Amino acid sequence: MAVLELARFTIAEGAEEQLIAERPAMLAALRRGFPGCLAAYLSKEEDGGWLDVLVWRSREEAEASAREIASIPECAAWFRHITESGGIRHAEVVSAWPPPA
Repeated sequence: MAVLELARFTIAEGAEEQLIAERPAMLAALRRGFPGCLAAYLSKEEDGGWLDVLVWRSREEAEASAREIASIPECAAWFRHITESGGIRHAEVVSAWPPPA
């Protein structure tokens, strides 16, 4: 079954527009480097923080990406908007609707 990657963070004041505008290029580069990424959802929380939820085919692929993602220039450039990281967690999906592809 799939694995969720949960990354909570805050961004620099005034960076929201660029963060969102640069996301498609960052995700395209991420998927080229790590094809096990099945989906990605960026959400803004009520307190102004952000939560990025990525769906991975396997825990191994998620963990490899977490270790190596900064080596992808588009990803490293996107991370410049982040001022504080709440860390990354991985969780195995035990039930889903609809089921992951």
